[in-house]
Amino acid sequence: IFMVIGETSRATNWSIYGYNRETNPKLSKVKGLTAFCHVLTESNTTHKSVPMLMSSVSAHDFNSIYQQKSIITTFKEAGYQTAFFSNQRYNHSFIDFFGKEADTCNFIKENVKHANYNPSDDELLELVATELAKNAPKQFIVLHTYGSHFNYRERYPSENAFFLPDFPVDAEVKYKDNLVNAYDNSIRYTDDFLARLIGMLQEQNTDAAMLYSSDHGEDIFDDNRKLFLHASPVPSYYQLHVPFLIWLSKAYREENVEVHEAILQNREKPVAGNASVFHTMLNLAGVQTPYRADSLSVANRQYLIRPRYYLNDHNLPKSLDKIGLKKEDIEQ
Repeated sequence: IFMVIGETSRATNWSIYGYNRETNPKLSKVKGLTAFCHVLTESNTTHKSVPMLMSSVSAHDFNSIYQQKSIITTFKEAGYQTAFFSNQRYNHSFIDFFGKEADTCNFIKENVKHANYNPSDDELLELVATELAKNAPKQFIVLHTYGSHFNYRERYPSENAFFLPDFPVDAEVKYKDNLVNAYDNSIRYTDDFLARLIGMLQEQNTDAAMLYSSDHGEDIFDDNRKLFLHASPVPSYYQLHVPFLIWLSKAYREENVEVHEAILQNREKPVAGNASVFHTMLNLAGVQTPYRADSLSVANRQYLIRPRYYLNDHNLPKSLDKIGLKKEDIEQ
């Protein structure tokens, strides 16, 4: 069972969500992959969004995170060999604390000895190969990628530059086209990364499942507001709408028909990503616990559509009509 956390990836620039550029040439051909169309994050910051993805905590009860363990411990208690591999540095948030609950934990950026070297997400796959080779009967692996974080041009090798020009990438409106090219190249890199991870899982010839979602999206000078990056006090649509994918192996689909059918049934429903991931992952693995709520799992027929909320700067859950969204954001 794999959980992959993307970074700064917005659904708007994924071709599997209707983007007019081919940013998903590989995932669009993968069998057993389902893309959920209407998933919003509950936070536009990594240090809040990722801990919610990694625990049963959501915007509704975020402050209870101080008394919670993570999804990793849940899987450990269910008999899984666990691993957490991150391409981000320690940031003194619950990401560090939760990640270290795993049997195997590696923050690869902390191992870098040269200041100018940026590890690629590819290096996470090397750790995955080593972990899979342990052949534990049940494995749960969490990957925290660096995805599409600015500087976009540093997220992929130069030979993978498909949309050009991708220089310069200075944060100025006059370079918007170049910035979008570089950003879209980073999405294509994520596409390749996920496709290769799925390929590794297919080679296992066993029950396997993977969930991917991003922590938040990004602004790239999209309209006359000239907003850029993320983590603004008032989010935009581009910061909220995130990709959310579930892949199931052929063996898994054949043995868990009801789960697969529920995923297909729920894929076009509105989803609060942070509130759903924990329960969906446990559902995929068949892990039973009082903390699991099937009404929040998009892999369950009992999934219920609920009003979606956003965690504001005071750690309070606010309905979408109360967070200052502009007319253009609401329309989108």
